[in-house]
Amino acid sequence: GMVIAETYYRMLPNGAREWFNPDEVTVEHDSKGKALSATLISDGQPVVIGGIEKMSKSKNNGVDPQIMIDEYGADTCRLFMMFAAPPDMSLEWSDAGIEGASRFMKRVWRLAYKHVNAGSHDGLDIATLNDAQKDIRRAIHAVIKHANNDVSQHQKFNTAIAQVMTLMNVLEKAPVATAQDRALLHEGLETVVLLLAPITPHICHAVWLQLGHSTPVIDAAWPQADESALVQDTLSIVIQVNGKLRGNIDVAASASREEIEAAARANENVLRFVDGLTIRKVIVVPNKLVNIVAN
Repeated sequence: GMVIAETYYRMLPNGAREWFNPDEVTVEHDSKGKALSATLISDGQPVVIGGIEKMSKSKNNGVDPQIMIDEYGADTCRLFMMFAAPPDMSLEWSDAGIEGASRFMKRVWRLAYKHVNAGSHDGLDIATLNDAQKDIRRAIHAVIKHANNDVSQHQKFNTAIAQVMTLMNVLEKAPVATAQDRALLHEGLETVVLLLAPITPHICHAVWLQLGHSTPVIDAAWPQADESALVQDTLSIVIQVNGKLRGNIDVAASASREEIEAAARANENVLRFVDGLTIRKVIVVPNKLVNIVAN
């Protein structure tokens, strides 16, 4: 794909356009990041926003990536470029996008730093994970599975990076009270680093060593999803009475229709709402909901 950026110009008396480089212009944005108006820094007077065009000398909308690399580092610039567009699409150059990529890498760095200084753990004991820990581990391995799919089959790094960003949200909220909690966070951080390493190798190399490895991250195996982590033991099922949401129950993923119906009928909210009514029928939609019809 090509690299594109905003253009800015003024009409000259002879009907020609004078193009100004993005560096020479201040832009006002709305809350969604859309450009509202632009002024020339040198004289404070308005310029026309000419829309987004391929970077070119004639339109004077070239952005020198070296300036960005000097300011943010090559890793962050690459992360932004890989995240902003799939390989077959045009890349819209954006300072806000680079800023966002930089903030994200700082979050990875901070969480790893906090983790490394939080005390030791003895590795993960998968057999004794509680339900909340299983949920976190499922999130980790779901991301590995998606990323493997996106990158190996479609070369779509942008969606893989989006997955990693979602995983970071989960890891930042994950508890760290027990050694098992910390071991799980460790697995999550290793996953983040391994998935980002092709794009941000310098930062990931440093974090990988901090996580206790003696060999470089580029020599590490690409992560593989643990299918057993993706299996859900329990499902949350919505309960309706006469089509209105009245609660939910957690049932074993293997539960039969009868067991699901029995659990729904015994739910205290259901009992409250069918009190004095006759249950006419119970509709069970497996893995989803139970609707109790009563009058």
